[in-house]
Amino acid sequence: MKKETNVKLVTVAVFVATFMTAIEGTIVTTAMPTIVGSLHGIEIMNWVFSIYLLTNAMLTPIYGKLADTIGRKPVFIFGTLLFVIGSALCGMSNSMETLIVARAIQGMGAGAMMPVALTIIGDLYSMEKRAKVLGFNSTAWGIASVVGPLAGGLIVDTIGWHWIFFINVPIGAILIAMIWRYLVEPKREKTGKPMDLKGSLTLAATLLALLLAFQFLGDQGFSMPVILLIVVSVFGLAYFIFVEKRAQDPVIALNLFHSRLFVVVNLVAALASGFLMAVDVYIPMWMQGVLGLPAGIGGLVLAPLSILWMVGSFIAGRWLVQKSVKEVLIVFLAVILIGGAGLFLIPISASWLWFFLISSVLGVGLGGTIVVCTVTAQSSVGHDQLGVATSFNTLARTIGQTIMVSVFGIVMNSITANALQKGSLTNDPDIMNKLVNPQTAKLLPEKLLAPLREILFSGLHGVFGVALLLVVIALVMTLLISKKSATIKE
Repeated sequence: MKKETNVKLVTVAVFVATFMTAIEGTIVTTAMPTIVGSLHGIEIMNWVFSIYLLTNAMLTPIYGKLADTIGRKPVFIFGTLLFVIGSALCGMSNSMETLIVARAIQGMGAGAMMPVALTIIGDLYSMEKRAKVLGFNSTAWGIASVVGPLAGGLIVDTIGWHWIFFINVPIGAILIAMIWRYLVEPKREKTGKPMDLKGSLTLAATLLALLLAFQFLGDQGFSMPVILLIVVSVFGLAYFIFVEKRAQDPVIALNLFHSRLFVVVNLVAALASGFLMAVDVYIPMWMQGVLGLPAGIGGLVLAPLSILWMVGSFIAGRWLVQKSVKEVLIVFLAVILIGGAGLFLIPISASWLWFFLISSVLGVGLGGTIVVCTVTAQSSVGHDQLGVATSFNTLARTIGQTIMVSVFGIVMNSITANALQKGSLTNDPDIMNKLVNPQTAKLLPEKLLAPLREILFSGLHGVFGVALLLVVIALVMTLLISKKSATIKE
């Protein structure tokens, strides 16, 4: 009797894998003060987060290619195993340096888990059902943002920070067993073509230079290392294109970019993901810094975004079989534009309940947009390139987030720094950090609170203005899609 994939159990495994990789950021953030106190090394603390994202992004397109050539199953199992090994090493770390190395290994594994999980969904479900499943899958990120801090605090306070990493080991082992047992793939014929090692290494180095450039840009502004890294990434990209044109089996086939539809939906995904970072990072800052509310309110006002994300995904799934991609994307981007305009125009005196409403609107728009972009990227290529297309879409979103976090930070810092200098309110360089923390804000002089909140408001206003511009650019780019060619094929 021929074995068949157990679709339900494989889908559960995909959801759990997504949740594992999503919660990793939020749970570690909560535990970081305790980790720093235990291992020391606050000056290199940021690398615990950034190295994970860097190694993740560097290997994502390579895993996508491998998923198409040797199969989803071995790549997903390898990535999960690497993630588990990295988690175990993180838990056993006795210094910040060893923790950073272990996080690099963990990120290498996560680079396979997320895109290959999305590729498996693309294999298992028809287009309309796929959009619904992707909507459910995306809510893992929202749930992780709420559960992560709570779980992190509970684990740290009871059994110790090491277990925020050790807990991944048994869960990862169960995931590997489920995929091994229940995912059945057809045997793939060997192409006989050599693996594109030169292209893979060039791409990894180019991505490393690009993402490091924006990491340093966000930390220290324009500097010689930033300029050098940007130059390296530009030359690296040029050399990568040169290599791929001559490769027998390129890691990313350049003919993908002959499709205007594929290019546009990935650029829109990058822009929408960049916009999402403004929402995720700066709405909680508004709650705490401008309104002086507890940190929990910041998470609460973002909760509708996660819940309504599913609604947007379900609507997108239905519409994609009835309308063109262009029409559906324009509608969802217009919804984001309305929510983004609300953020940009909202006055300083507005109640936190208005953010609850704006978060709901943005959840529908972003959920629909991201799912449309993912499904379209998958559907615009043949099945033999599904892994590469999915991983590139994931990479585009990661790059959009990484770049825009740095850009938003520069906008915020420059506006607030100029306002503080003009106002001559204080000589304390750390005053804005104190303002956005409700605990330290209580210690500030009462006469400074109102003008400092005005300054913070102006900085947030600038950030949301730039974010709104991203949505406008995404809308303009969507208009470039040809209506006839922008239909989904199963």
